[in-house]
Amino acid sequence: MQIAHLLKEKPVNSTVEIKGWVKSRRDSKNLSFLDITDGSCLKGLQVIADAGLSNYQNEILKLTAGCSIQVTGLFAESPAKGQDLELQAREIIIHGWADPDEYPLQKKKHSFEFLRTLSHLRARTNSLGAMARIRSRLSFAIHQFFQERGFIQVHTPIITTSDCEGAGEMFTVTSFDLNNPAKNNGHVDFNRDFFGQRASLTVSGQLEAEAYALALSNVYTFGPTFRAENSNTSRHLAEFWMLEPEMAFCDLDGDMNLAEEMLQHLVRVALEECSDDLDLFGRFIDKNLLSRLNNILDNSFVRMTYTEAVSQLEKSGRNFEFPVAWGMDLQSEHERFLAEELCKCPVIVKDYPKKLKPFYMRVNDDNNTVAAMDILFPKIGEIIGGSQREERLSVLMERMTETGIDHDTYSWYLDLRRFGSAPHAGFGLGFERLLLFVTGLSNIRDVIPFPRTPGSATL
Repeated sequence: MQIAHLLKEKPVNSTVEIKGWVKSRRDSKNLSFLDITDGSCLKGLQVIADAGLSNYQNEILKLTAGCSIQVTGLFAESPAKGQDLELQAREIIIHGWADPDEYPLQKKKHSFEFLRTLSHLRARTNSLGAMARIRSRLSFAIHQFFQERGFIQVHTPIITTSDCEGAGEMFTVTSFDLNNPAKNNGHVDFNRDFFGQRASLTVSGQLEAEAYALALSNVYTFGPTFRAENSNTSRHLAEFWMLEPEMAFCDLDGDMNLAEEMLQHLVRVALEECSDDLDLFGRFIDKNLLSRLNNILDNSFVRMTYTEAVSQLEKSGRNFEFPVAWGMDLQSEHERFLAEELCKCPVIVKDYPKKLKPFYMRVNDDNNTVAAMDILFPKIGEIIGGSQREERLSVLMERMTETGIDHDTYSWYLDLRRFGSAPHAGFGLGFERLLLFVTGLSNIRDVIPFPRTPGSATL
């Protein structure tokens, strides 16, 4: 039985069996007190092992942190201070030993930097175990949120021939012998590669999701995306998870409404169903974490145009590292000022200059801005980016020409405007950015099990 289930159901005075790992052992006369965890919850379970057990002397007294065991015994109320319940062992089977001279995780506080060198073991610590449980629960909550609202999940491809963002920062996928690739006139000939053309790992499933939204109305895709951006910062990963809903017959207002509702729902789930794990982060990582999470639920998001945001930044009197002027992209310091200091709550900035945004965003009537929006969170900056998509064929073709997008390559995308085009909108949520906000952790490498960053792809 999982420890989480055991502590919830409390079947006192019954015989139970648990399996897990030793966190510590303390001996007192003819007793040993074992702190056991199985990862199902933050709390461990105290196991009482007495000298009457057949393997007490030759095995139990040799148990150290990291050993895996199986315990059968009486689940009972504890007379000692520090815990309400305990397991009085009748049999203990050791499944795996951990040499204390070699096992790197001891009962002390380890830095996150050190734990990143042990990505295969760090989930055994309280903090990274708590992160993993929160990540799992919020992933499930995302599916619940959209399924309950009639959205259909679409598995968009990981290997793609489309560059959604138009930035060119994509990982090429090839079956060529890299020491001797096929060439034509001195250049690599991708026509002779596995897919008959150049292919890459996807940076977004949005374009493919649009195709299904214009057939099934409301869809979402949720999976890994990849970006070959050489940004070795605490906010960037080369592989990260992206949620991308796409809604037919939806405008920018509907897009913003759904995004706000979803973010509040996910924070609510975290507060209500991950309270023990959040309490750990609130005590040891960020003292203001719980109040900041509750602030998301207590306030509607402030909405302003890009023009209004720039005006507020110019009037702030702040000496920003990056200059502020209409037509320039907002930097993280600008986004955090708007959310943390000016509004003190999440902010939705909309109607950006079209030159700052990709070709697929709907051009506004002023012909200078597009129906785009970014949601800015305190401590994080941008957490969601979205837009109403350009549904007008002639305008889309003009934008593609302006931005250097080849019409033939995206003929399938243009077909969506030729055959039954409809207003539609969507957004992308960087799942790891959300987890940074929910846990209070400061480095994005600590909210994904096996981080991939420039120069690092361990395991």
